[in-house]
This record gives sequence, structure tokens and C-alpha cells, in this order.
Amino acid sequence: MKHLLVLFSALLFFLSAAQAQQTGGGTTEEKKHLIYFKDKANTPYSLQEPQRFLSQKALDRRNRQGISLTVRDLPVNPAYVDRLKQEGVAVWYISRWFNAAVVQCTPEKLATLEALPFVKSTQTVNRVASPQQVLDSKITVVKHASSADATLESKDYGLAYHQADMLGADELHKAGFRGEGVTIAVLDAGFPGVNTNAAFAHLFQDQQLKGTYDFVSRKADVFGNDSHGTSVLSTMAAYAPGKLVGTAYKANYYLFRTEEAASEHNIEEINWLLAAEFADSAGADIINSSLGYTTFDAPSESYTYNQLNGNTTLVTKAADFAAATGMLVVVSAGNEGNKPWRYISAPADADSVLTVGAVDSLYRQASFSSFGPTADGRIKPDVAALGQRAYFLRADGTLVRGNGTSFSAPILAGMAACLWQADYSKTNLEMIGLLRRLGRNASSPNNAIGYGVPQYNSTVTALPGSITGDGLSLSNPVSGNELILTVGDNWAKQSSVVHVLDVTGKLLLRQVLPASQSRHEIVLPPQLFPQGLYLCRVSSGSRNSTLRFVKL
Repeated sequence: MKHLLVLFSALLFFLSAAQAQQTGGGTTEEKKHLIYFKDKANTPYSLQEPQRFLSQKALDRRNRQGISLTVRDLPVNPAYVDRLKQEGVAVWYISRWFNAAVVQCTPEKLATLEALPFVKSTQTVNRVASPQQVLDSKITVVKHASSADATLESKDYGLAYHQADMLGADELHKAGFRGEGVTIAVLDAGFPGVNTNAAFAHLFQDQQLKGTYDFVSRKADVFGNDSHGTSVLSTMAAYAPGKLVGTAYKANYYLFRTEEAASEHNIEEINWLLAAEFADSAGADIINSSLGYTTFDAPSESYTYNQLNGNTTLVTKAADFAAATGMLVVVSAGNEGNKPWRYISAPADADSVLTVGAVDSLYRQASFSSFGPTADGRIKPDVAALGQRAYFLRADGTLVRGNGTSFSAPILAGMAACLWQADYSKTNLEMIGLLRRLGRNASSPNNAIGYGVPQYNSTVTALPGSITGDGLSLSNPVSGNELILTVGDNWAKQSSVVHVLDVTGKLLLRQVLPASQSRHEIVLPPQLFPQGLYLCRVSSGSRNSTLRFVKL
């Protein structure tokens, strides 16, 4: 099998950074610095030729959401990078959003760089350089049988059923929305066991794993280091019926290591930025980040609560830039609710991200879940999901329980992927607004759980035009007595039977649909269909599909 764990074609749009890297001889005096450039003047890149630096999927996402390209999308002027290299410094990465480069050099060499006419400013992002790593993309993948297309029952979710059910993710799956076609980039500290665990076999067999990269060690292999990312990923992507089924097990994934678990420095915020830029270039729809930053190891300077105003920290700026490209950025609120800090962390303070707090199985705020508001007074978190005694997989495949907004965020991100699949015309900010409106606490949001836990059963009232799934399209909401059902070619080849039921499952109407007809008008008797939520179940041979609609 041709494995997927190399830098894929999408990385071609990031090659300007990779080609700028050098192997610098590290000494104890060398540090990493962010070198900001003054402009992108005389760049060989043009907004009229975006295919040179963005994938078609990235351009499609922008076009779908009406987002215009800006100078921020242009790569850094390569002449500036070449000049840095001529000065004898190691250039690790470059950032088009920040118009900057990450270099490794001595204080004396830094002073030389600061004097260059195109350099705007500099910032030290770690104390000493990380050890140089050998680039190696040879990865062993253990093959397992995979069949992630079976119809699921509640028992298939195993002990983790409630964390999906409380969001209605299981109902989304039944309706045919399992994340297909939606791409999620996971930024974390490592993913050991993902390439050997049977619960992730479908990601390889069905080519759902689109790429990996370790921004800490500069290599393709992310299947080592801290297992936090494996646990996070399992809540979304695992498919192990009877044990754990993730909330978006059919979505596509990019896995990026940005976190060096052994220490905490600003360089990790830059790694986050670089991974987000790559996610954008590759065409990801959603970023999940179960990471947060407030306190750093000396001599890096820690943040204060007053700096969590949505505009100050490096990673918060990066998160808002990511959102500006149309990606839905889902971040953990933090686990400081019962600690002296108490408040959310960065980038949870960003105004364009979906910040997720944690609740217990009874929808009550988990004691550790960080509080809002942001320093400038905005409500945070936005929503919440199960994070107290949530189920996830360890690197060895063991199912365990644990606490943290690290789990509530990806559980919610997976549900959001399925929901977005149901109405792909929505923008990322419209998705945030929709999820807020669907929260159990939407009428009285607070700084403990925000708008509360979103629930899918209410979403049909907010989906414009039609609900679609499995080749079917249904008018929604219905204001009169005529329900319009459109069937795809596969359904139209033979006759179908429509059953309309109320939410309790009571059959209200049965109608046979003739073959070779794509549009059907179903009359709903007024005496049987007052205002409310209904189910439309379509059957043809061995095929079955259920859609929901609202009668106004």
C-alpha cells in the first residue's frame, strides 16, 4: 500500500518555507528568533496567481465563503530569506501571515539582522535551540482490516455513547453525516500508536489521513513523542465499534505536532502558526487545538490575564488569521477553573474561534474548566461538551476515562464537522453562530459554559433551504402543507416508500414514490401536522435514509 505519511502535494505550497531551512550549527549561545519583515514588496508571487501558493481546495473554501485574497496570503519575499541565509544564520521556517522568518543565531548575529533595511523588528521565541533532527519520512504502518461504512447502533459507541449522544452526533451519523469530505487539522504534542492501532486503520485504508508533519523536529513522522494527540484524535476519528466511535470518524485528517511537551516557550506558538498556515494552504476546513498558553519557562515571558484581549498573544493572532481564511478554529478553553489562574488561555481569547469548555455527564460545568470572560469583556467559552470523565484511547489502544477541555474540544469539533457537512454553504462564522444558538444555555449565556452544550436535534430549524444526505434533498422548513423531496439518480432508478413520523416515532403518513422521477411533492394533511419537528424516512430496496424537517 502506498502510505500517506509523507509530505503530500499540499506541502508543495509550503515549500518556500522548507527550502529556506538550513542546518545550523547550534551552540548554547544560539537562540531562535522571529524576524519580522517590513513589507512584501517586489515579491515574485501575485494574488492573480494564487495556485502557486494555495491548493485548489484552499481557494474553493475562500470562494465558497466569499473571502478575498489579501497581501497576508502572499508568501514572504524569497529575496529577504536569501539575504538572511547569506548572513550565515539558520532559517528554520517562514510565515506568510506574520511576514516573518524563524532563525537560529547568536546575539551578535541577531544585531546584524536587525540592521538590515527590510527588517522591521525581532522577537526571541526560545532560550536555546532544539537539537538538530535528521529528516526521515520512512514510517511503518501496521495494516488492519477496516470497515467504517456499517450502520451504527447505540451499542457500537460503547462506553463513550453519552459523549456523542449529548451533542446528537449519533443522530447526525444516522442521518448520513459522518464528516465525509470535511478535513480537520489536529495540532497537538504527538500521535504515537495511530499508525499501529486498529481503531485508526480506516484512516489509512480509506485514505482519510491526508498528511502529517512534526514542526518541532522538522520531519514527517508524528507517531512518537507525547500521546496527548492520540487521545485527542481518538474522540473524533476512532472507529472501534463496541469500544469507541469518534464524532467524525469519516472526516479527513492532517496531524501536526506543534507542541514540545517537555518545555514551554513562545516557539510553540510559532509552531502553531506554521501548522495553521499549512492547514490553510492544504485546504483544511477545521482546526482542532487542545493546547493553551499562559505560563512559559524562563526566560520566556508569561502572559497576563490582561493580555488575553483577543489581539495580543502570538497564538491568538495566528488563530484569528486562520479564521480569516474560512477555517473553523476549535480550541480548548483550558483547565484552570479550579486553579489560581482561573481564566481561559490563549488562543481561547480570539474573537473568531470556537472556544469549548467542559461539562460533566449532567451538563454541569466541570470544576477544572476555565472561566471567561476575555480581558476585554467578551463571553467565553462559546459552547461546551463532555470533558469530565470523557472516554478516549491511549496509544496502546486501551479505552480510558479522563478529564480536560482537551477532550471536550475535539468531541465538539467532530460534531461540527458532521453538521457542516449537512450544510456546506455556511461560513465558519455562521457555524459558530449556529452552534451557539443550539446550546442548551443559549437564552442566558455565561462565562462558565458559554451558550451551553449544542444539540443536533434543534439544528434543522437553522439550516436554510434544504436538508441533504445520502442523495436526498428535503425542503426545510415547511411553511405550508407541501413537502418537496428531491431524490438522486440512485434513488430514482426504482420506486421508493416514504414514511413521515413525529419525533416519538409515530407513523403519520406513508406514500409510494414512482421510479424515474426526481422531484416529489408530498401533501401533509394539516390535521396530522401541526407545528413541530418531524422525520422523513425514505426506503428503496435495502437502502434507508432518514431526514428531519420542521413544520412551521
